[in-house]
Amino acid sequence: MNGISVAAQLNNPKTVRAWYMYDWANSVYSLVITTAIFPIYYKAIAVTNGTDTVQFIGFSIQNSVLYSYALSFSFLIVAAILPLLSGAADYTGNKKMFMKFFVWLGSLSCMGLYLFDDINTLEWGIACSILASIGYSGSLVFYNAFLPEIVSHDKYDVTSAKGFSMGYYGSVILMVICSVIIMNHKLFYFSTEGEATRFSFLLVGVWWIGFSMIPFAILPDNPYARKAVGNIWTKGYEEIRMVWRSLHTLPNLKRYLAAFFFYNMGVQSVMYLATLFGTDVLHLKTDSLIMTVVIIQLVGSIGAWLFAKVSQSKGNLYSLMIMIVIWVGVCIGAYYVTTEYQFYGLAFVVGMVMGGIQSLSRATYSKLIPHDTVDHTSYFSFYDVTYNLSIVLGTFSYGFIDHITGSMRYSALTLGLYFIIGMLILFSVNREAIRKDIA
Repeated sequence: MNGISVAAQLNNPKTVRAWYMYDWANSVYSLVITTAIFPIYYKAIAVTNGTDTVQFIGFSIQNSVLYSYALSFSFLIVAAILPLLSGAADYTGNKKMFMKFFVWLGSLSCMGLYLFDDINTLEWGIACSILASIGYSGSLVFYNAFLPEIVSHDKYDVTSAKGFSMGYYGSVILMVICSVIIMNHKLFYFSTEGEATRFSFLLVGVWWIGFSMIPFAILPDNPYARKAVGNIWTKGYEEIRMVWRSLHTLPNLKRYLAAFFFYNMGVQSVMYLATLFGTDVLHLKTDSLIMTVVIIQLVGSIGAWLFAKVSQSKGNLYSLMIMIVIWVGVCIGAYYVTTEYQFYGLAFVVGMVMGGIQSLSRATYSKLIPHDTVDHTSYFSFYDVTYNLSIVLGTFSYGFIDHITGSMRYSALTLGLYFIIGMLILFSVNREAIRKDIA
């Protein structure tokens, strides 16, 4: 299939809906495992004699620091392997095969968390959480690379936003189900709340792989009819080198990646570690934390739609700048927040900009890559490597500052600095490069 026939199949409603469904499928991991239920469960299980200090492979470490370091490690692994895999995916033309591998890895690892039932299985729990994170992050580069192949350029913003919105809706539905089961565990024949909580991890894995079957069945296979000849790993390496060399001719794309690196450090650190902030700093109860997460998810879909509309009228960079300024305010607010209701208010603001900045970042990058290329996965690998490395540094620095200062408030304040640096770099990106499809 050549580029012309691919263009003729753009904006097919059935294909676009199938693409949305992967956001619906994988976002339950992002909500239940990384943001809400698992961090609370982890904090309750990872204790030694009533203290937060645990023994992990012979080292004594604070449980929240261990968790942030484990996340950092998982994203470092993904950043290391994705370029080669994406090059091989572009060379063979088979993104779905690689995407399926990571989806199965992630979903089965979520199910494996069912066996994390006490402090003696801490190493198993951390290993499963790392593998689940690798599966989630690894699948996204191949999923994101479908965007330029299923819709035309003028629909990138709204399609990306709708995908994130579907993810928010789906994840909230499953989290409500899990919360009902946990809070009424005896009605569902679970002997303890912990057992019901671990059952929710099984549900996440089943939901993730189950709904992923829809995009697996409908998204196009090898749309450019590429034929692999020779060693796919050697050819994949050559593919990624070719894309790397092309970046030298795309200054706005490079500047955008640099800006994205810094502000995404803040975005993802908030998403992954906000629950720990609520437990350690404000000592919120489980139901209050779940309420906070629900607020973020429900408002997030509105924010994604709202800022997609802003970008259509004012441009992508204008919309991104507004959100980054709001994020800086969030980080400053987190330093001063002291009450439960202040935390709810902060969560509302985070929700408004969380979905918007993620969906618009993906859409903006799609607009900046060359529109005549067929190597979408290789180009998106640089986006996702940037994404993952930013999480490595963001979560690690968050945990490190917490470790040396003894307070996550200073960690939150540091995230504000990352947003400011990202905004300053974003000023150097040419707005017309996005509006006029040039780089």
